[in-house]
Amino acid sequence: MAQIDMLDKIGLNIDQVSQMTGVKKTTLRYWEKEFSDYLKPVRTDSRRRQYSLEEVEKVAVLKQLIEEEKYKSAGVRLKLGLGGFGNDTAKENSPTQPDNPSPPGG
Repeated sequence: MAQIDMLDKIGLNIDQVSQMTGVKKTTLRYWEKEFSDYLKPVRTDSRRRQYSLEEVEKVAVLKQLIEEEKYKSAGVRLKLGLGGFGNDTAKENSPTQPDNPSPPGG
């Protein structure tokens, strides 16, 4: 049990996460802004990012969806069940559902 508690407290910096995941530091920073309700590394007193192992797993999920499965930001948000549209303006341009949709075939 003590080992699991210790692992939860491990904090990795952005260089270490980049090396572990193969995701560039600039991409990690972008994903942090784009998916701010999903990826939230802690900031130290000196404002450096500190990633928990849970956050590293989230980076791996984002990498899988974006780089391997070729999802766009809006698709990633839908796949992960995140609300809103992040920092893009897709919300303003997204199609709306009619209030009373017609039944199929009629």
